[in-house]
Amino acid sequence: MQAVVDVLESEGVDTVFGCPGAAILPLYNALQGRAIEHLIVRHEEGATHMADGWARTNGHVGVAIGTSGPAGTNMITGLYTAHADSIPIICITGQAATTKLHQEAFQAVDIVEIAKPVTKWAVQVKEAAQLPWIFREAFRIARSGRPGPVLVDLPIDVQKQDIEWDSSIDSPLPVPAVKPAPARVERALDLLLAAERPIILAGGGVVLGEASERLRAVAERLGVPVQVTLMGKGSFPEDHELFAGMAGIQTSQRWANAAFLESDLVLALGARFGDRHTGELSVYRGRRKFVHVDIEPTQLGKVFGPDLGIVSDTREFLDALLAALEKRSVPSRREWVGRVAELKEALPRREDFDSLPIKAPRVFKEINETFGEDTYFVTAIGLYQIWSGQFQKAHKPRHYQVCGQAGPLGWEIPAAIGVKKARPEAEVVGVVGDYSFQFLVEELAVAAQYDVGFVLIMLNNTYLGLIRQAETGYEMNFEVDIHYDTIGTDNVKIMEAYGCSGTRVHEPGEIRTSLEWARKEAERTSRPVLVEIMIEREGNAAMGAALDAVKEFEPC
Repeated sequence: MQAVVDVLESEGVDTVFGCPGAAILPLYNALQGRAIEHLIVRHEEGATHMADGWARTNGHVGVAIGTSGPAGTNMITGLYTAHADSIPIICITGQAATTKLHQEAFQAVDIVEIAKPVTKWAVQVKEAAQLPWIFREAFRIARSGRPGPVLVDLPIDVQKQDIEWDSSIDSPLPVPAVKPAPARVERALDLLLAAERPIILAGGGVVLGEASERLRAVAERLGVPVQVTLMGKGSFPEDHELFAGMAGIQTSQRWANAAFLESDLVLALGARFGDRHTGELSVYRGRRKFVHVDIEPTQLGKVFGPDLGIVSDTREFLDALLAALEKRSVPSRREWVGRVAELKEALPRREDFDSLPIKAPRVFKEINETFGEDTYFVTAIGLYQIWSGQFQKAHKPRHYQVCGQAGPLGWEIPAAIGVKKARPEAEVVGVVGDYSFQFLVEELAVAAQYDVGFVLIMLNNTYLGLIRQAETGYEMNFEVDIHYDTIGTDNVKIMEAYGCSGTRVHEPGEIRTSLEWARKEAERTSRPVLVEIMIEREGNAAMGAALDAVKEFEPC
């Protein structure tokens, strides 16, 4: 286990999140007195989301630790979340002794088989001498290609053994860059230069590939507008003249959808073509051409066959594209860029509501005007995520963290802890719903115990809002109303029970001052601070089945 800790340290891990148990104590014994900080969580799922938030923020591999049995099964949701969003984390689980695995020993579950569908690699170590090399390989696999999670299961008898080990002559395994085929780069450039109304679509692969600066250089060199997916939000500054918004059937802008539908070519960089982005594929595809660049070969053609597929790291592809551009002349895109600007001016969504009860867009207007571009935001799943994608601005990569594909309720609080531990000097804000807030609310105790301060902004409609809206298609409103008594759950008192603080807002004019108070209070106390904003109970977010059929519920 000393060798394992050596590997963790050399791989850039300075913080781990976990919960000790009898079957993992040898590892905890090795952690004593080392440079790695350990935060004891209140639930193992919380540990995985903390490791996830930590990894999304600094680009290293996050680590979560649990004991045997239910600790591992509790981690599955976090593994799935990381797997779905291509986030590199390692979950370490304890296990019963190898001699007892076939005897239904206490808390002995085949966690490797359970975890395989939601990991890049799940392995149980049976020989102690393999431990350092399996962990080196775990880090290599987690980081390489399309990043993702790994689970390593450690029987207690294996943990206790001595091995030969010299950390002074050891180092991480290399992760080679995936470079594009030059001929495909040239073909992509041919298509780009021939198009009249091209768009670059920046997905999460631009963020993970640290390719944002190259993206901006390519966009400016070509004069091509850039759209982002939900996972790519922040990869291109939203105040840039070439920013063309976010297309989609949920998290989107009206003008961005219109611009996308007028495009004749899409260069998709590290994007999955998720169904909440594309909607009806016949509309999404239309007659436009698609060039799809992805580091994972099996992503190409998974949703639909592109006109050109390129296997490459996004940064490597953009570097190659810039080099190829040196020998080409670039047509003017002023007319097309101007058209996108016209659509932005003509098709906004209103956010300056002063009415009561508070409308959700007003909350995000206040968020945009209160917090700076260096703030790190965290949000999960629900109507508040959709409103966030539609109205909230992000200007820098890794500053807008969202569990995009898996959408686990409760992600925000533990993820915000992970983000803050990765960037202790930064301001961190979690945007939460009243239902999701209570799924892993116990992790507030972790933030309070270890002085991890951040702001939580709750949009409280005392409803399962997204499901209520979905139920309208079934002409029902069934088992989604969580309001009771006069105010429902008193979330401010919940905060206070954990040694934190909060305030409840009913008036639009109170939002700004409450947010400013929360920022100062989080800094003063080094603990989470809640601003609970009571919003319209049955407010709906714009959405639809296709890019040309998004229903608007508010006056524009």
